[in-house]
Amino acid sequence: MARMTEEKTAAAGVTERGENHRWWVLAVVGLAQLMVVLDATIVNIALPSAQRDLGFTDANRQWVVTAYALAFGSLLLLGGRIADLVGRKRVFLIGLIGFSVASAIGGAAPNFGVLVTARALQGGFGALLAPAALSLLTTTFTDSKERAKAFGIYGAIAGTGGAIGLLLGGLLTEYLDWRWCLYVNLLLAVIAFIGGMRLLRSGAPANPPKLDIPGTVLVSLGLFGLVYGFSNAESHPWSTVNTWGFLLAGVILLVVFAVWQSRARHPVLPLRVVLDRNRGASFLAMFIAGAGMFGVFLFLTYYLQQSLGYSPVITGVAFLPLVVVMIITSVTATNNLVPRFGARPIVPVGMLFGACGMVWFTRLDLHSGYAADVLPPLMVLGLGMGLIFAPAMSLATAGVEAHDAGVASAMVNTSQQVGGSIGTSLLNTLATSAASAYLVGRQHTPAAISESQLRSYSTAYWWSAGFFLFGMVLCGLLYPSGKPVLHDSDDGAPVHM
Repeated sequence: MARMTEEKTAAAGVTERGENHRWWVLAVVGLAQLMVVLDATIVNIALPSAQRDLGFTDANRQWVVTAYALAFGSLLLLGGRIADLVGRKRVFLIGLIGFSVASAIGGAAPNFGVLVTARALQGGFGALLAPAALSLLTTTFTDSKERAKAFGIYGAIAGTGGAIGLLLGGLLTEYLDWRWCLYVNLLLAVIAFIGGMRLLRSGAPANPPKLDIPGTVLVSLGLFGLVYGFSNAESHPWSTVNTWGFLLAGVILLVVFAVWQSRARHPVLPLRVVLDRNRGASFLAMFIAGAGMFGVFLFLTYYLQQSLGYSPVITGVAFLPLVVVMIITSVTATNNLVPRFGARPIVPVGMLFGACGMVWFTRLDLHSGYAADVLPPLMVLGLGMGLIFAPAMSLATAGVEAHDAGVASAMVNTSQQVGGSIGTSLLNTLATSAASAYLVGRQHTPAAISESQLRSYSTAYWWSAGFFLFGMVLCGLLYPSGKPVLHDSDDGAPVHM
């Protein structure tokens, strides 16, 4: 009897500590998510310096970015299921350690091969870390009001991480060295690791699902084929077998995967996770917004540096208003707008703002000024992204059973990362083709080259606007009307960390 009383007292103590430290848990997992997201863009600004230092070619340059995206995007669902299987705290800490070690290897890379290998390792460990972080947040905040606030902040971190990466990359590259764009992860990982050890509860989840090995192989290879095919299109024609062959194989494998999931006894992605209208629409919203937004980060960065002559630091600072607007909008959307009106009017409006911002960017030229021409569409884009990312991330994991939290969280990250990878690759291919088409029959004078660059950026902005308009229609059709209705189990769901 005394022993039972002690156990109850200990359990109550753990619960009370968890209640008191929920917001510190948000800080820890938010820092880990920031590390993963900003690494997708922080290296972009450092690439020219890394290329001069290590001596790799322009043709190979893309693989520093693509290696990370390939490993991350193709392994995310596996990482999410592993978190459900062995415990989210354990996987979270393993992901932090692996990510930081891979970052150290990349920062000390003596040649191109080691750098690319380190970037692939970063992506692999990031695929463990990201879904574990989001599922920890999902199972920690069960009160609807606190959940909305937490996901507003978390969604802002996920959406603005790319812009923060550009700012941090510019500062580190200009004042220290490009290698610090990778070394900085060691500091972030140490802080998150110490916080995770102190705040997160250990132990494997109750009734863990079994691992669906055939499904895991199918989805990993299918996502790899898609990301690789679009990435290969940057440097090879669409008619090349290495481009269309991988794209076709990726689509076929994902179709086979979907069929298998409907029949597998222990599916890696249970169809109950994606067939819910709020969740399915949210996954698509994250995919489309990722495709439109991350590609524009790349082209707007080139425009500011190459066309307007901004330094890496000033380029990063130029993105700060987008970050501020997005954070304010994200918190407002999840706390006030979605609970009152539901996602159906909010997310499509965000898509519309995104499209308007992109169309506005097409007016930029060599004589544009920041305050009058760049800042207004940048703030419109931030407003749109705030209305998309935070509500979508919250609803994508709302109402999910505790034993599916990891894979649902992985789908959120998969949607955003694969969308960003495909969008960046596709927009870069279209932009390069537009620039080449403009130069046909013209002398390659500095003026002609500058104009061709503007044409390429404008092409990317128009296509991004098309992505967002398509997303507006799709989300308007898929999201249900009215306030989101969560499952009853949400408020009292067990917390498995």
